[in-house]
Amino acid sequence: MRDMGSSDDPRVQAQLDRLSGLSIQRNVLGLDAVRTLLSRLGDPHKRLPPVFHVAGTNGKGSTCAFMRAMLEAEGYRVHVTTSPHLVRYNERFRVAGKLIEDGRLAELLEEVFDAAEGLGCSFFEITIAAAFVEFARVPADACVVEVGLGGRLDATNVLEPDVLAACGIAALGIDHEKFLLAPEDGVPTEPIARIAFEKAGIAKKNVPLLSVSELSPESKQIQVSSASVGSLLFRINRDWHYSEIESGSYRDDQGTLTFPPLGLLGMHQMRNAALAIAMLRHQKRVSVSPEAIILGLQAARWPARLQPLANGPLVGTREVILDGGHNANAGAAISKAVDGPLHLVLGMLDNKDSRSFIGPFCDRIRTLTVVPVPNHDAHPASAFGADAKPAVSLEDALLNIPHDDCPILIAGSLYLAGEALRLNDEIPD
Repeated sequence: MRDMGSSDDPRVQAQLDRLSGLSIQRNVLGLDAVRTLLSRLGDPHKRLPPVFHVAGTNGKGSTCAFMRAMLEAEGYRVHVTTSPHLVRYNERFRVAGKLIEDGRLAELLEEVFDAAEGLGCSFFEITIAAAFVEFARVPADACVVEVGLGGRLDATNVLEPDVLAACGIAALGIDHEKFLLAPEDGVPTEPIARIAFEKAGIAKKNVPLLSVSELSPESKQIQVSSASVGSLLFRINRDWHYSEIESGSYRDDQGTLTFPPLGLLGMHQMRNAALAIAMLRHQKRVSVSPEAIILGLQAARWPARLQPLANGPLVGTREVILDGGHNANAGAAISKAVDGPLHLVLGMLDNKDSRSFIGPFCDRIRTLTVVPVPNHDAHPASAFGADAKPAVSLEDALLNIPHDDCPILIAGSLYLAGEALRLNDEIPD
């Protein structure tokens, strides 16, 4: 499956084949197995550089990208683990600024697999354990860790207050309902409040917690969750502020920062940039200057987020924009960022709401072409209405789109985005 990816290195491929045999979408989430695994590995998660832990439905990866860029602009060595990868599994392990090399990755996975014997660990648990082992081994000044799914029961949530610099919650929305809205006693019943409850599960005692949510019931639930564990909640529009007027700005009691042109496109990225700044400015473990923050805002890069594709084997010389967005909130953000009529090429997993993403585009879609998502169960064209046309592949879809002045947007899944990057020879590094 694309979750594991493939490698030209036979040593890495052997470990990826082992990963492919694991339960990657088991019905029960929890921390017992990963805690036991980490204990067998010497508890590396307790020996990490200061960690910035980020959850959210939309924007958590972009927030991590901004934070990494700001920290690196200050001259720090930064470890980063994010998910999913787009083309190569190595993308999940950025060690002191560089993607992990194949040889070390093969050794690392073999070590973790051996320690996991008999535990029934999932794909993501193996991955996170491997990341923490490497991050504890290689010296660095900070870690940026993106939550995989939810927060409360996510494998990354083994992180303890002693290593945490700050926790952040990016924009919330309804997604991954099978897991995050599963019936359970003692949890909120309203869907968006339940989502907030799960995401706010990363809150820890005496650790700064920041969120972009300003509306009830999300904001109220985050306040309740924060108070229940004694985290240090810094609230938007009270302790820190941001504005999207003109070029955008950020303000707190340390002063005001006017945004330069951001390295990531779209007005919604101002919100993610502001969260990254707020996380850095409301913690005391790692010092970052205003100058480094500004440089980081400009330097941030994050593939498949409104990414203009370069001329290449897949797109030729046409204007093609790539985004992994697949839910209603993502559709709304992308529709604001891309002006005028467009051609939409969509591939969406069949466990997603087939119509919610395209709704915000209204009558701006000139053509809608639906493609498979390689190695995953995806919606057919019929799920998107009578005007949607099927294509057997991305190559087929682009060949049959009229040549006019309208841009082409490829969206609907990060797995599809990874396929587009691979076919266009734009491998993330």
